[in-house]
Amino acid sequence: MLLDVRWRLGGPPGLDEYRHGHIPGAVYVDLETELADPAQPSLGRHPLPSPARLRSAVRRWGVRRGDTVVAYDDSGNLASARAWWLLRWAGVDDVLLLDGGLGAWVDAGLGLAVGDETTEPGDVEIAPGRLPTLDLDEVAAFASSGVLLDARAVERYRGEVEPVDPRAGHIPGALSAPTTANLDSTGRFRPAGELRQRFVQLGVDAQRPTAVYCGSGVTAAHEIAALAIAGFDAVLFPGSWSQWSNADGARVATGSA
Repeated sequence: MLLDVRWRLGGPPGLDEYRHGHIPGAVYVDLETELADPAQPSLGRHPLPSPARLRSAVRRWGVRRGDTVVAYDDSGNLASARAWWLLRWAGVDDVLLLDGGLGAWVDAGLGLAVGDETTEPGDVEIAPGRLPTLDLDEVAAFASSGVLLDARAVERYRGEVEPVDPRAGHIPGALSAPTTANLDSTGRFRPAGELRQRFVQLGVDAQRPTAVYCGSGVTAAHEIAALAIAGFDAVLFPGSWSQWSNADGARVATGSA
């Protein structure tokens, strides 16, 4: 089962691009409406989808029991990693990312399909909650005992700019680890050894837990994928900065530390 998860912050939706050309057999996934519940300041810009919303989406895509699911996009898997993480969180075990995404497919000289794909409804059962997450209270205390990584661009971490959320800066104790640094110039993940060295230098090890957040819980999933390639488990803070920056009393740090 192939999922096309093209999406960019601020849009437009990737459906037109999908219809213009996609990997044959791939079904378009709408991140805003299928991989998230509606935005709420108290929960963030991309809250985890309700079980009913996700079940409906997975069935629409045509995912069946025992399927291998492969997700891709055209931005180094920065968006499709959300589907990868969510499906595993929902109990779908065999989920992969196409390294390099659509660009890798095209670079290999393989053809594209146009228009929409017709699929039979799926029958897979989901059981959300199979992967751990952090809530506001838990993430507030996390840096005292674990490694908390901020996957946003470094200028947003420092509080120099904030184009989307109400306050600029980062969660106190978090370390800057932009997820784009996990990719090479072709949009593929860096080799496992390089990724492991990067995260070890940030203090990640097997002795302490690691958690990740970003702006709204989308690209943090990409960082969790990179950590997995490097051999580390990590927990997602789904509300991420969009929830934290809206929370009354939540402290905000700026600068490089």
